[in-house]
Amino acid sequence: MPLYVQIIVGMVIGLVAGPVLGQRAAPLGELGKLVIQLIKAAATPLLFFAVVNAILNTEIRGRAGLRMLGLAVVNATIALGIGLVLSNVLQPGRSLHALATTGKGLAPAVPTALADKKIDVIKTLSGYIPSNLIQPFAENLIISVVLLALLFGFALRALRREQGAGSGGTVGGDSTVGDSTAVGGVQTIEAVVAALLRVTEIVLGWVIRLIPVAVFGVVAKTVGEHGFAPVKGLGVYLGVGLLGLALHIGLTYQLWIALVSRIGLRRFWGEAKEPVVYAMGANSSLATLPLTLRALDRLGVSRSSSTLGACVGTNFNNDGIILYEGMAVLFVAQAHGLQLDLAHQLLAAGACLVAAMGVAGVPEAGIISLALVLNTVGLPIEILPLLLTVDWILGRARSVTNVLSDMLLSILIDRGETPRG
Repeated sequence: MPLYVQIIVGMVIGLVAGPVLGQRAAPLGELGKLVIQLIKAAATPLLFFAVVNAILNTEIRGRAGLRMLGLAVVNATIALGIGLVLSNVLQPGRSLHALATTGKGLAPAVPTALADKKIDVIKTLSGYIPSNLIQPFAENLIISVVLLALLFGFALRALRREQGAGSGGTVGGDSTVGDSTAVGGVQTIEAVVAALLRVTEIVLGWVIRLIPVAVFGVVAKTVGEHGFAPVKGLGVYLGVGLLGLALHIGLTYQLWIALVSRIGLRRFWGEAKEPVVYAMGANSSLATLPLTLRALDRLGVSRSSSTLGACVGTNFNNDGIILYEGMAVLFVAQAHGLQLDLAHQLLAAGACLVAAMGVAGVPEAGIISLALVLNTVGLPIEILPLLLTVDWILGRARSVTNVLSDMLLSILIDRGETPRG
């Protein structure tokens, strides 16, 4: 049975059990908290190994690489801006404010000091420099974890180049043996990183299979204590998320295609239909990659550009996840009665950009990285289990956005390499 069907079944059972059990359903809410704690525990090492593995296996050279990074940053910034603007203007989190802040709510009372807290930029940035290698993982500090991953990944690449150059020009048997051993050691470390990444993905996959149970517990507890009022709040949350993703696709991507790519909109959407439909079903832009490459071939995009944009770029080009997180962070803050100032929102935006690196192929990547972002900016995560009830819908919309983003990035890279007309 597909995961989304299991989630729907869990939700329906919770909607039935909640009114029957009433206040006695309260302990079932702990199931959701348990799943979120497990997700946090597995997500931090997953992010570390994903970034290191992406650095080791990513070759970005010349103007095409710079163009890819520049376009990815522009699209990510626009996506993040759409998410933040929608949450600031529509204030969707207010629809769950009473639920999140009352004594029977999903989260403990939030200290009012957080709302009045001022951010010292220098102090904040220095706080992300870890004092040891354990602290970032123990405290789920994603920015610190990514900094360590970047240092570790680029150091391994430098060592690989160094040992490769040394083995090619060494005279003397002992030195050659030593260089060969060093090269073999680097290859072993790369294999270990890839294996540990896969292990954390497997563990996280097991945790994700518990989501339907968590959804049942959270829905039963929420309906038992508050009736069906929270369903309206979830509808608002879902609607704003889908609106943001639709705006990014309908405006940002369409303008790029119409004004820059010189590929007709009808032709683009005709070829994009197959990967979009598959991404909606598979809920993964990485699993859709073969269909994405095939569609780009039919659009006449060179294989070098499509490989760089869709294969390499997918590690950094996650507009769907970034837009969703920008919207959801403010949603959670509003649900707890907090109005984040510009400095807090910029900090959250930076955390969203960092958390989205390298996780496009991970199931339910949006909710996983959102837990890390909330932890980074100091917001409660107890409301996340309730958001899981509708995240299977948003997850598919995020995957569709990421697939279209990969296609667009490949087309724009190719346009810069081989001007048409």
